[in-house]
Amino acid sequence: MNFPSTIPLAFPTYLFIFFVLVNCYQGEATNGDNKVISIGAIIDVNSRVGKEQLVAMDLAAQSYNNTSKSHKMALHFQEPTKDPFRPTSLARKMIKTQKAQVIIGMHAWTEAASVAELGRKTQVPVISFAAPTITPPLLPTRLPFSVRMANDGTAYAKCVADMVRVYSWQRVVVINEEGDYEMLALLSETLQEVGSMIEYRLALPSPSYRTNPGEFIREELNKLIKNTQSRVFIVLQSSLEMVIHLFREAAQLGLVDGESAWIIPERITNLLDSVNKSSISYMEGALGIKTYYSEDSSEYQDFEAQFRKSFRAKYPEEDNRDPGFYALQAYDSIKIVAQAIDRMASGRKTLLTEILSSNFLGLSGEIRFEEAQLLPNPTFRIVNVDKKSYRELDFWTLKRGFITNLTTEQGSNSVSRNTESLSAVVIWPGKLNRVPKGWNLPTKQKPMQIAVPGRTSFSRFVKVDRDELTNSYKYSGFCIEIFEKVLDILGYDLPYEFHPINGTYSDLVQLVYNKTYEAVIGDTTITEARLQYVDFTVPYAESGLSMIVTEKSNESTWMFMKPFTWQMWVATGAVLTYTMVVVWYLEREPNPEFQGNWKSQVSTALMFTFSSLFFAHREKIHNDLSRVVMVSWLFLVLILNSSYTASLSSMLTIQRLQPNVTDILCLKKYNMKIGCDGDSFVRTYLEKVEQFKPENIINMDNEYSYEDAFKNNSIAAAFLELPYEKVYMSKYCKGYSASVPTTKFGGLGFMFQKGSPVARDVSKAILRLLEQGELRMLEDKWMNDAGDCSNNSTSESTESLRLGSFWVLYVISGATSTICFLLYTIQLLKTRQPTHDDAQERNGNPGDENRWKRIVIIAKQIYSRKHATVTPVPHQPQAPQLPDIITVSSPPTVAIQNS
Repeated sequence: MNFPSTIPLAFPTYLFIFFVLVNCYQGEATNGDNKVISIGAIIDVNSRVGKEQLVAMDLAAQSYNNTSKSHKMALHFQEPTKDPFRPTSLARKMIKTQKAQVIIGMHAWTEAASVAELGRKTQVPVISFAAPTITPPLLPTRLPFSVRMANDGTAYAKCVADMVRVYSWQRVVVINEEGDYEMLALLSETLQEVGSMIEYRLALPSPSYRTNPGEFIREELNKLIKNTQSRVFIVLQSSLEMVIHLFREAAQLGLVDGESAWIIPERITNLLDSVNKSSISYMEGALGIKTYYSEDSSEYQDFEAQFRKSFRAKYPEEDNRDPGFYALQAYDSIKIVAQAIDRMASGRKTLLTEILSSNFLGLSGEIRFEEAQLLPNPTFRIVNVDKKSYRELDFWTLKRGFITNLTTEQGSNSVSRNTESLSAVVIWPGKLNRVPKGWNLPTKQKPMQIAVPGRTSFSRFVKVDRDELTNSYKYSGFCIEIFEKVLDILGYDLPYEFHPINGTYSDLVQLVYNKTYEAVIGDTTITEARLQYVDFTVPYAESGLSMIVTEKSNESTWMFMKPFTWQMWVATGAVLTYTMVVVWYLEREPNPEFQGNWKSQVSTALMFTFSSLFFAHREKIHNDLSRVVMVSWLFLVLILNSSYTASLSSMLTIQRLQPNVTDILCLKKYNMKIGCDGDSFVRTYLEKVEQFKPENIINMDNEYSYEDAFKNNSIAAAFLELPYEKVYMSKYCKGYSASVPTTKFGGLGFMFQKGSPVARDVSKAILRLLEQGELRMLEDKWMNDAGDCSNNSTSESTESLRLGSFWVLYVISGATSTICFLLYTIQLLKTRQPTHDDAQERNGNPGDENRWKRIVIIAKQIYSRKHATVTPVPHQPQAPQLPDIITVSSPPTVAIQNS
């Protein structure tokens, strides 16, 4: 028999195994003159993964050779070296020497890509177990013979990001072997989408390049401890050997304990079944992502039994004989080729085309390709390393996120994506019974270093007193007391040390940003610019820019007019005039005092009504309807008098002041000087936003500087944030006026390093203080003075009385007068009936007579009678005349005198 030549293995033992395999395959291949399909496999047979793959591919090839009558498979194994270009030369030799029609293997995409380029030139399909982290759009065109039995890194990166989001870790450390830059960029992008970021990257070379990899890793971890506070470690695609070294050194440095969290990659988790148990113990508490595959099918159980038997025979030194994911993947790769060969035999398509048309459920999952890459529908299993093994937690899919079982994934599409929690209980590093903070929390041996403003404009917020005898500091104030109450709510011990810093607030931001201090407890305003460098808690006090100016007296000679608005004065005058007319109309006949000429009648009616304002009228009223009108009018007068008196007294008692400066435009127009806290951001805001000239802005050292500057006219206005304005006005309310803030800021908050979980916990405690009303009590204690200004922050004034409060009284008075007027008019019309002659005259000419003429006749009659009665004509001899006869509707009440 003739056997295809093979490239020898690196070690004599494996050379013998390889020789036996090749002879077995060739012996089978030559029987019956079956056509032999040569397959080249480039795997690391010295590693655990390579050993599993060799056994699995051997079983798949034997299964096909035992059942196929037309074709036989011959496997040729080659071990790649650390040289990334070595696999290409190995593949070239197998294609040329063994006439390999398919190349399978390669777990690194750099190796797979170089072999796929060779496959393009030789038109040999290359099935790789690796795929690029981010698949380029033109990859199928550039490498048409590349078939990738792996997904890109998108699903893995999203799964890691969801885990980080579930536990609210805002900063992470990424550890990977050098060269995986695409995966690092992809993970950084997905983490940003969930509000987290990579704070530190630890790049480690392959252990094969270091004589003492453990020592090198230890040095790098010590640098990490010094440069970052984050304790969430994400290990990217790395070799198993490097990860074992990493966990061993990290455990000795205390990084796999306490508040730390670890996430290990799919490539390592898939090998946990094969790793030495002592190595797993270093990883206790870590979370892992494992590619899910079903172990319930009969095909898998048959394969597992055969695998355990074959693996034990070939590698008796290995303790664990269970197949891992990569063994299943290798088995499916041979099955893909086997099915493609059978389909190609019955058709005219090429082997590559048939491979890409594969569609079946393999041991490793669904086998279906889209654009020469495995269909991106992975299902991951989240596992938790526990002692010498691991526990399986939830599943994860792209569509559903975390799910308890796969029936949810197969159910209704209405199920929402869950990235909020994992259902299973996790055992964390150090047996921690809660979710790790993922941060280097302070201890009694290493307390949190907190900066406190050593100088503040208003000591009620932060005050630092130094004891000269003990050289110690005492801290007090509104901010300090809030922080002390927060510590009681946190639920865990937070050792800390205060350090007074005499610098600007921008200096404090920089000290936290460069990690000199871990936090700042003080009256620091939250701004958008500062949030780029540090994290803030929720605000414990609101903030806005308020302008304080001096006030001047607002007294005037027309003060007596102020109690009523002009509408009130107009309404009062109108009702007074209307009442006067109605009273005159009702009293003109029965009351002699309202009789006489027009001038006399008007003056009497006016004097009567006006004097009634002071209840000093002397004229007697004869008509009952007039009395009704006067009762309603006097009731209105009584209310108006008492209200006017009370309002005027209040205005004369309270000092009326008005601001000397009304707005910012006035300050800028006349180049007036203004004062502000030079250490805060307010000065910069006034210069850049409000456009004040720098020479017109004076820095104030403390709260007492403002009053002195106002008194000596050094400044015309002071600009303070709202909390400081409250404190200032509570002490200096008299003579000053504060404007309502039109510009709002983020409020006052405590400052922490970026990503610090303590900031989130302190925020929750502040919200509880706010909801329980304790923050309000602290504000009253520290911001409101107990003196005369305790209830005044601005000057008070009494408003004028408005018509809206009295309109009902005006309506009642006016309506009463109108009703009485109508009743009296109707009474007059009834008492004056037309005479017989007038009736005849109207009957003779009804079109010329109407009701309005009757009223005019009555008015003329009354007018003539008044003049005849009150203004007698001197007696003079005249020629006898007949008396003028006027016909009215009723007998006249006053006799007509003849001249």
